[in-house]
Amino acid sequence: MNELTKEERKTLEGIERAYYMQPIVRRINKWVAQYGSEPKTSWVKVLDQLHDILRNSQSDIEKLLDIRIEEGIISDKAQSRKSIAGNAFSNSLIYIFLQNKIYENIPSNIYMTSHKSKIPRFAESIIVKIADETQKPDMDIVIYSKDGNSCPSKYILLSLKTSLRERAAQTYKWKLLMEVALYSPELRNKYDISYNSQITPIICFATTNFYNEINNPQQRGMLKFFDRAFIAKDLGLQVESFIYPVSNLIPFVIEQLSSGS
Repeated sequence: MNELTKEERKTLEGIERAYYMQPIVRRINKWVAQYGSEPKTSWVKVLDQLHDILRNSQSDIEKLLDIRIEEGIISDKAQSRKSIAGNAFSNSLIYIFLQNKIYENIPSNIYMTSHKSKIPRFAESIIVKIADETQKPDMDIVIYSKDGNSCPSKYILLSLKTSLRERAAQTYKWKLLMEVALYSPELRNKYDISYNSQITPIICFATTNFYNEINNPQQRGMLKFFDRAFIAKDLGLQVESFIYPVSNLIPFVIEQLSSGS
């Protein structure tokens, strides 16, 4: 088994302590324990259960919010619920990612974080300029590889949404601007678009698809703009050629970020 870094252990412990993550983490761990005698496999497969796990945890989270209202810890339940919805998916992915590192499903030099400021020289490496204006991608998680103390040389930017209505277009708009800057001199000059980073990030999207929007052709069509799109549930035989279960994120990350790829 792999040993996590000090920062990764701190992240894992922080997720486990977050009050709203506790019912989610319990369900994740319970599913892994019940899957069988091979936790190495279970920690990959549980990614495809996140839709159900997050859904089934909502009633427990509501009870926790009621307690916090009664104790005066929060005053606006609706605002807290909105904040949790935005963070629970991200924290669940990071929690499972780190468990997969422990069980050696992910190389030790590949990292996942929601704290972009901790990545050396990351902020300036993702700026697309349109004349004097700057555009940055909408993203929740960065996955990157790093050897030794050097700066990362490859990135996967992952945008997470519980609904496809939530700004998926913002992310692929940035991707299109980046590709115009890199590959279309005519449009690049016409609109004065520039992208000067030495790194061309891989842009991905993941959704829990709580509202079954994946079946809407217009919403589903947006996913074709990403380098890969994931859905946090077991698709069974209903697999689209361009939509993958989230468990596919692990082999995809290894393929894209391992040295020599």
